[in-house]
Amino acid sequence: MPGDGFRYDSRTASLTALHLKVPNAVDPTDLVSEEVTIRGLDGTPLPLSIVYRKGLVRDGTAPTALIGYGAYGDAFTPAFSRRYMAWLERGGVLAIAHVRGGGELGEGWHLAGKKLTKPNTWRDFIASAQYLIDAKYTSTPHLGIWSQSAGGILIGRSITERPDLFAAAVDGVPSSDTLREETSATGPANIPEFGTVKDPDGFKGLFEMAAYEHVVPGTKYPATLVTAGANDPRVDPWEGAKMASRLQAANAGPNPILFRVNYDAGHGITDTIAQQLSDWTDIFTFFLWNFGNPDFQPAVLARSTKAAAYTAQ
Repeated sequence: MPGDGFRYDSRTASLTALHLKVPNAVDPTDLVSEEVTIRGLDGTPLPLSIVYRKGLVRDGTAPTALIGYGAYGDAFTPAFSRRYMAWLERGGVLAIAHVRGGGELGEGWHLAGKKLTKPNTWRDFIASAQYLIDAKYTSTPHLGIWSQSAGGILIGRSITERPDLFAAAVDGVPSSDTLREETSATGPANIPEFGTVKDPDGFKGLFEMAAYEHVVPGTKYPATLVTAGANDPRVDPWEGAKMASRLQAANAGPNPILFRVNYDAGHGITDTIAQQLSDWTDIFTFFLWNFGNPDFQPAVLARSTKAAAYTAQ
């Protein structure tokens, strides 16, 4: 069962289930998991995983979180996550886009989303979002997207290329200014994956990846939460700060553009459980707020709205 513990005996190389009592026990038989193949914007078959509770009515109103990554050949593989269960138990849909740049279909899949082919990564993600809308799992007002780190290329370029497609985006500790990233302390380590500005093709690829360079003034952007860790050893906090600032200056719509800095954390990988819970609470709350869920509207905004309505009368 999800959350159970096991005792490993190194002498016999055996595992014994402890059958621990887990608070808020999960019943996985209440969930539906679909593995579908969709068409990318260039016609390439793309794997897409969709998880939801039984009884979902596909009328386009389900709150949906679409996640992805698409870098370094990393692959999303089946696993249990209690943080995702909090979303699913509320009736949300969780979708995982297995975009090019990842390793789900081997090294060729990785190379098809690397350097000059990197645009395939975010365009596969856009195609996955469009499929969820067309198939009526959700609709734009109920669709949120999330990734982090190198996945900041995925999120940043998705909202700059198709700002009309999403209600909300969470851009976690993002690589968003890839033209300047190699000047940071750990930037050179990313050159084999993304390229270098010292090479003409490298510069061209990095420019396409740089979400910061593709923010257009006067555009209505989706509600966006950009995060940073003050002690992040992998992606410097200034990248997220620049991205949030530029979005705030360019945004012509009413949606909030926020920048959240965790001064006690870093890149997320080694954060404490309490820090991770705080992060994911903010992610899902941000989505539900901007989907219009009445239970998640900020009290200050609610009071301001009532005051404005009273004044108008």
